[in-house]
Amino acid sequence: MENRIFKVMSKNSDVPLKIASGHFATNHSHVNYYIDMTTLKTRQSEAEAAAKALVPHYIANTVVDTILCLDGTQVIGAYLAQELNRSGFMSINAHQTIYVVPPEYDGNGQMIFRDNIQPMIRGKHVLILMASVTTGITVRKSAECIQYYGGTAAGVCAIFSAVDEVEGMKINAIFDSKDVPGYETYSSHECPLCQQGQKVDALVNSFGYSKL
Repeated sequence: MENRIFKVMSKNSDVPLKIASGHFATNHSHVNYYIDMTTLKTRQSEAEAAAKALVPHYIANTVVDTILCLDGTQVIGAYLAQELNRSGFMSINAHQTIYVVPPEYDGNGQMIFRDNIQPMIRGKHVLILMASVTTGITVRKSAECIQYYGGTAAGVCAIFSAVDEVEGMKINAIFDSKDVPGYETYSSHECPLCQQGQKVDALVNSFGYSKL
């Protein structure tokens, strides 16, 4: 697995992306590439570079009060908040700063916000930050949760996205499927790799991969 990983660079920034071809199973689909976000989410220099690449989408025309950090993107989210703050962002927060909030999930996998976190969502413009978007299911569920708690989804950004938009919400991503030639995502019930008898190489999620 490790010897199959190679690196591609963003066309418009110094952000690296590590990918490996194969047959991988996620929570919602099967994919033919594993995208390794480990160092982007944990290495200071790469997280800061990712934030700087994302911030131009939001400086002039988006109100951001809270950044909801999915997939373990809190370090990137903190740098994104810092860069927006430096750039004169728009916010309705009284103290003119941005909340950086990770989600919590209940036993059924439903996103929830505790009472102490709800004021950072209710009445706020919430920017959804994700490591990767493949099917858009998580984006839709996150937006619905934000609305349930009285907030407004102000936008969606990601390191990688296989789709351009989800239910009318544009996905601003550093990398897209054109940067990973041949990238495909399939329903687990209609996966051609499974139909061809190709075994799954690893189970993958926001924490990484587990080889089978």
